Amino acid sequence: MARGLVLARLAGLLANEQSLQQWIWANIVSGGLALILDLNGGERTLILALGILMLAAELMNTAVERAVNHTSTEQSDLARRAKDLASSAVAVTASAAGMAWVAILVG
Repeated sequence: MARGLVLARLAGLLANEQSLQQWIWANIVSGGLALILDLNGGERTLILALGILMLAAELMNTAVERAVNHTSTEQSDLARRAKDLASSAVAVTASAAGMAWVAILVG
């Protein structure tokens, strides 16, 4: 039952969150390349795991944004910093995935 609820909520997020949709498409491309290219098991695992981590970071970013927006409609420096830090976590995770691809492809 809990799994069904989680899947239903995830489906709702997918329908409404454009940034999550974009990261899913990026993961489809990245994961597809990881499976098609001649990578060793460790390289393939790294790329796939970083893709999942990327989605987790985006989900956490979405959660922070929604919580901050729900808490107050007033401008707040603390709320702005919380949102900035959450989106920075997404950027750092994406950078890690990009650096992994560069390291694998360049050697």
